[in-house]
Amino acid sequence: MALLGEGEDNVAYEVNGELIVRFAKESDPVERATRVTDEARLLSAVAGISPLPVPEPSFTVAELGCLAYFKLPGLPLIDVPAAQRSADGIAGALGELLGALHHLPAERMSDLVSTDDQPKQLWLSEAVDTYSVVVERIPTAHRPVVEAFLDSPPPADEYAQVFSHNDLGIEHVLVDPATWTVTGVIDWSDAAIVDPAYDFGLLYRDLGPAALHQALKSYRSDIHDVDAINARAVFYARCSVLEDMAYGIETGQEKYLEKSLTALKWLYPA
Repeated sequence: MALLGEGEDNVAYEVNGELIVRFAKESDPVERATRVTDEARLLSAVAGISPLPVPEPSFTVAELGCLAYFKLPGLPLIDVPAAQRSADGIAGALGELLGALHHLPAERMSDLVSTDDQPKQLWLSEAVDTYSVVVERIPTAHRPVVEAFLDSPPPADEYAQVFSHNDLGIEHVLVDPATWTVTGVIDWSDAAIVDPAYDFGLLYRDLGPAALHQALKSYRSDIHDVDAINARAVFYARCSVLEDMAYGIETGQEKYLEKSLTALKWLYPA
């Protein structure tokens, strides 16, 4: 058994190179058990609609906050060299995934997930606070652009909410480094009813403007305004990159800080 990784919500182990056993870090035993049971139900539901592989529960031990599933093949995209991350096929596949999730009537998933959709003004206020934490690590040339964004009004909160992954950063996307195809999407613990632009914002943050364009091109939604999604995705990307920087600094995980500093080039061009 080997420690696979640890985030804010879970710690995960790999057993015999094939089984992922994950434990929730929630301290309340009732809440911990409920979360694991609900996530197992959620993963089973997502597996039925996702065009990409997702973890399917093997077993749970609810009272321990334990969820186990067989390992999906592939390498986390965050561990791929930055220059090789933005293959069109990867972004296109993720756009198709979001199209499938967002096309599902949100009310069908409301008994499995909650709503996570804060007003944009609150996003901006939190980004201002986070900026004060990370400012010393941001190259001087980018700071005036960041500060101008933080002083600007946020986009309007006018859109139909959807069911989505709600944390579609590149650390949760698995790829085959030989073919550059997506082999799975993991960690659905934050899945929720959200703004359809949010996960596109994370793709833009981590993979850049060409990837966002390709993902939206593959989205093919006849329900949501793609141009409006694009505009809000930029807003989310600019806020969340500061959050990722803070996470990298606080946890000592340099790969989060490195990808965030790279993203400043397109999010806050000097």
